[in-house]
Amino acid sequence: MNIWYAICDALPLEMLHWNFMKNAFLAILIMAPLFGLMSTMIVTGKMSFFSDALGHSAFTGIAIGCICGVAAPTWAAVAFSVAFALLFSYVRSRSNQAADTLIGVFSSAAVALGIFVATLGGGSFTKYNTYLIGDILSVTPEQIGGLALVFVAVVVFWFFFANRMTLTAIHPQLASSRGIPVKLSQAVFTTAIALVVTLSISSIGLLILNSLLVLPGAAARNVAKNLRQYHLISVGFALAASISGLVISYYWGASAGAAISLVLALIFAVTFCFRKRRA
Repeated sequence: MNIWYAICDALPLEMLHWNFMKNAFLAILIMAPLFGLMSTMIVTGKMSFFSDALGHSAFTGIAIGCICGVAAPTWAAVAFSVAFALLFSYVRSRSNQAADTLIGVFSSAAVALGIFVATLGGGSFTKYNTYLIGDILSVTPEQIGGLALVFVAVVVFWFFFANRMTLTAIHPQLASSRGIPVKLSQAVFTTAIALVVTLSISSIGLLILNSLLVLPGAAARNVAKNLRQYHLISVGFALAASISGLVISYYWGASAGAAISLVLALIFAVTFCFRKRRA
């Protein structure tokens, strides 16, 4: 972190004179590519509501961790979210129900369980507000380290399996006929989403986290001409919006997560208009 602090001190930016802004800026540079990469597969696989359901399961895991007296409830949330994702993948592979129906079942159950646990014994819900709204400015070096590990793992996974994952999302039957383990691929991908969602929830906030997992890919899809462009543009949009949102939050005193989400929504609107003109 000392090297990163020295780099920030050398930049002529007022907001980077503060250590909490240096931490937030580094966290943004790690999270944005994660959101950009995951977003393309979430949009392609029509799993937008699933990422939202995982956010609810992460909140439930945090509530359970707090009730059980776990010192770091985020890791309880990670364990619960991964279990939730794997259970969903198992049920999905053995059910004739539509994916959106199963997502609705899991999401509603996660929300109900989270609220039940959080208010058990007359407990106050207000202590969980930080997870609903998020605060990127309070991110710690330890949390940044966890995000960095997930980022490296996702990038390595993407480098070797991006094409297989795309084919699995678009046409599972064709992927299976070519020897791709579809069920395993889906389980690994849902687990990756669970890790990204859970580790980001305290920084971005449950209420708007899903927009960061959907909007970069949706906007990139408006203008990308091939799969390579699709991934690169999505990551570029996520980075641009994240940095812009952090700057806006600093000078306007607003929520960074909300600012990032609004910038992404604006990018989507612009790319949608451009797509219409191009057509």
